[in-house]
Amino acid sequence: MSEELAQQEEQKETKCKCAAGAPAWMVTYSDLVTLLLTFFVLLLSMASMDPVKFTKASSSIKDAFGIHGAPSTVNFAIPVLPSAPITPFSPIQEQTTRKVYEQIKSQIDSLRLSKDIGVLKRDDQSIVLRISESVLFEPGQAKLSIKSYPTLRTVANIINPLPMNLRIEGHTDDSQLTEKPYSHWDLSVNRSVSVLRFFNQSGLLSLDRMSSVGYGKDRPVIPNNNDAARALNRRVDFVLRLNSTDSKFKNSTDNAIVPL
Repeated sequence: MSEELAQQEEQKETKCKCAAGAPAWMVTYSDLVTLLLTFFVLLLSMASMDPVKFTKASSSIKDAFGIHGAPSTVNFAIPVLPSAPITPFSPIQEQTTRKVYEQIKSQIDSLRLSKDIGVLKRDDQSIVLRISESVLFEPGQAKLSIKSYPTLRTVANIINPLPMNLRIEGHTDDSQLTEKPYSHWDLSVNRSVSVLRFFNQSGLLSLDRMSSVGYGKDRPVIPNNNDAARALNRRVDFVLRLNSTDSKFKNSTDNAIVPL
């Protein structure tokens, strides 16, 4: 019995003397799986097919597998994108003009001045406030009437905070003038200058934001076929344009820009 017990003890000791850790094949298998995982990660990162990145990755893989050789060259060209066409208008400016137009219209409606002041968009960059002759002047006169002062102050308060410049345009109809040799052009110019002078002398708007011009009877809203049409054509237009693109507009010499 003692001999059998001794043999069993020797067998247990032999079994316990086996090497620790994983078998050798397991280490090789783990290395292979890791390399495959790295390879597929590289493939995923090269999905954009950038030629420069692809060449670098290919060289790295060759170095990892012990393959050395002359560095490969890649023929690639840097794409040259055509520049955007230069246009006088941009989407941002159009959106800004639209928002300003909606803001002005809302103010005029809230002040209940829609009968005295009309507002419209002339194009994608300009807004026009239109006031009839009867609100600002006596018939055939170029001097502002006293009753026009509150309306002009309201117009100045609307324009002042806006990032826009102002051109004051005088217009007349084709009716006969009583004063000679006073022409329609003279009357329209003097009226626009009168409004400009009022804004400047009252401290409502600065001169560097304003200009004045007279068109006489040359730019009617509608044909002068009757008295109602002529009344619509006798007007002063306050043309607003964004500061960023109004250098040509501000220095325009349409017919006449009259200084103080």
